[in-house]
Amino acid sequence: MEYGSIKDAQFPQADMDAWRAVAEKALKGADFEETLVSHTDDGLRIEPLYRRADPLFVPRCNPLKPWSFVQRIDDVDPARANRQALDDLEQGATGLALVFEGAPNAFGYGLPGTPEALAAVLEGVALNRVHLRIDVHPQSRMSVDWLVDYLTRKSADPAKLDIALGIDPAALFGGTGRLRMSIEALEASMPTSLAHFFAMGVPAVLIEADGRVYHNAGASEAQELGAMVAAAVSHLRMFEASRQPLQHSVPHLGFAVSVDQDQLLSIAKIRALRLLWTRVQELSGVQPVPAKIHTETSYRMMAFKDCETNILRTTIAAFAAGVGGADSVSILPHTITHGLPEAFARRIARNTQIILAGESKLDFVVDPAAGSGAIEALTHELCAAAWGEFQRIEAEGGILKSLQAGKLQARIGAMAQARGEAIRGGKRDVIGTTLYPNKTERPVQVIRAETRAAPEDGAVFCQKLTPIFLDRLAGATA
Repeated sequence: MEYGSIKDAQFPQADMDAWRAVAEKALKGADFEETLVSHTDDGLRIEPLYRRADPLFVPRCNPLKPWSFVQRIDDVDPARANRQALDDLEQGATGLALVFEGAPNAFGYGLPGTPEALAAVLEGVALNRVHLRIDVHPQSRMSVDWLVDYLTRKSADPAKLDIALGIDPAALFGGTGRLRMSIEALEASMPTSLAHFFAMGVPAVLIEADGRVYHNAGASEAQELGAMVAAAVSHLRMFEASRQPLQHSVPHLGFAVSVDQDQLLSIAKIRALRLLWTRVQELSGVQPVPAKIHTETSYRMMAFKDCETNILRTTIAAFAAGVGGADSVSILPHTITHGLPEAFARRIARNTQIILAGESKLDFVVDPAAGSGAIEALTHELCAAAWGEFQRIEAEGGILKSLQAGKLQARIGAMAQARGEAIRGGKRDVIGTTLYPNKTERPVQVIRAETRAAPEDGAVFCQKLTPIFLDRLAGATA
């Protein structure tokens, strides 16, 4: 009996028309557009099938190293937070995100905003071996210069520090409604802080464009990216006003972005951010440097009910962050909607990305999404939509004036309302909440701690962007 060879097989030439004819036959009369074509919140069309695209490589800053496995440290007790940090680092985390009370992404908890608390949390931490992020609040006693001095004095070799001070006046303004850390004060301290960094050769991010506050309040992908670009441009103008050369300043500007369970969009969002930042630098006459991108899994995608489903959501989001080229990833523990996460939830969050990189080897390929028809199309469409949002913000006077006038908040609020109506109307499903809900909820263990009120300074300037999560959008009661 003779067997043929695959080399001798003759396959008919495939094309999109032939595929569509087969697909429509399989649909048995169902509408092709309604059944197989979907749209993002920004109205971007997602096809069921794409042609292969020419690859456009946009890897993370250092593709030879895995992304940093950042563990969130937001316990209200500094001593307990220190034990958490040391355990996280011993068990495989390579970075820490210190979140202080009152920060836009503290979600009601956070470390006390004092130098004493910072010193206690970092006791025994080898700063030269970890990526360190610090999210401060508007009333913190820790000034930029104090933080720089403290961290460099504590480090054995300041040139090896890998730190990011998550300072973004626009995100603070939008997330708290207050601007205690005023733009004027920041502009006054920026020349000294930058000069300090330049003199010591510290490879640190001094200021960020933080999109998480917009995302968690309900922004679409394009709205989040547009706000981040507007914030970054605002920072460049501040550098220029303080007579700092932009070419020397841009390496000290970073980005923080949310990733959620929409895998394709999250991958495309990170890649689009890199392209947008490159374009901004080109238009500013700067030789482009790669964007330093920190990603945090979305708070708004987290559910209160059946919170174990959040483990699946954060795993998909972390996967998207790794494939999309994030430089650091932080996973919110799955019980965060119930309170301050305890050891088991923190362990799950930490081990998820250790497995993604250490066992699944997601960091092995430089840019695995390059050349994907779907990802490349979404990347470029997101760039165009985000640039349109950025131009709207610029026409409103820039990010701070847009927030002060409530214009950006109004657009984000309308987007969140439309998304909520789609969930409540059955057009979108939430596993464990609107679809397959549990008849009874299991007890959830969290650390008992009092929530921290938002800072009050008597100067309310704008409508605050409030974080939401899935159950609130779905109308379910906590």
